[in-house]
This record gives sequence, C-alpha cells and structure tokens, in this order.
Amino acid sequence: MDFFSNFVDILLWSLWFFIWISFIFLVIRFVIDVFRDPNLKVVGKILWTLLLVLLPILGALIYIIARGRGMAERDVAAAQEVRAAQVEYTKGLMGEEGSASEIKAAKELLDAGAITPEEFAALKAKALA
Repeated sequence: MDFFSNFVDILLWSLWFFIWISFIFLVIRFVIDVFRDPNLKVVGKILWTLLLVLLPILGALIYIIARGRGMAERDVAAAQEVRAAQVEYTKGLMGEEGSASEIKAAKELLDAGAITPEEFAALKAKALA
C-alpha cells in the first residue's frame, strides 16, 4: 500500500507541476499579446503587464474576460497573413501556370531561333490540347 501511496503522490506532484508550467506559459502569452496589440496605448500596455506580472492569477482571469475576443481576432489575422504570404511565395516558385507558360517558353525559343516555326506550332498545339 505504501508503493501505491508514493505513486499517487508522484502523479499529483507531476500534475501540479504541469499546471504551473502551463500557467506560466499562458501568462507569458498574454504579455506577448499585450505588446502585439497596435490599438493599445503605452499606458495600457504598462498597466496590463504590471497586472499580469504582479497578480498573475487575477490578471490572467481579467485579461481573458476583457480581451480574449481581441486576442483571438489578432491570432486569426496573423494566421491569415502567414497563409497569404505562403500562397504568394508558392506562386512565386511555380511561376505562370499551365499552357500559357508552355506557349510563352516556346515563343521565346522561337524568337531565339532555337526551334523552327513548325516546331513552335506543334508545341503550341500540344500545350493547348
């Protein structure tokens, strides 16, 4: 029975350790969000940071109630910006799409004299097919 009691104690301490580490990360996340908000003035940033650092439990509860929606909106906006940047980057890597790029490349080869007009016509027909 002593082993079971020690095992339960270890599990409970592990649980509390996990809860405190998670709470510390949550408070850090709130402080980062305070400084990420462009609509919040400097005085507001200072006051929110002091509240979150000096009274972390109360400050975190007040912050999530008062500014949770805005925090979520900023997260969504940031994710959309990242997504748009990824799409733009991917489009840049791919260049032009489909038959238009093939015809353009064939026209450049024709203008450079690397292929004959008949070969250009064959490449164009193949790209449009």
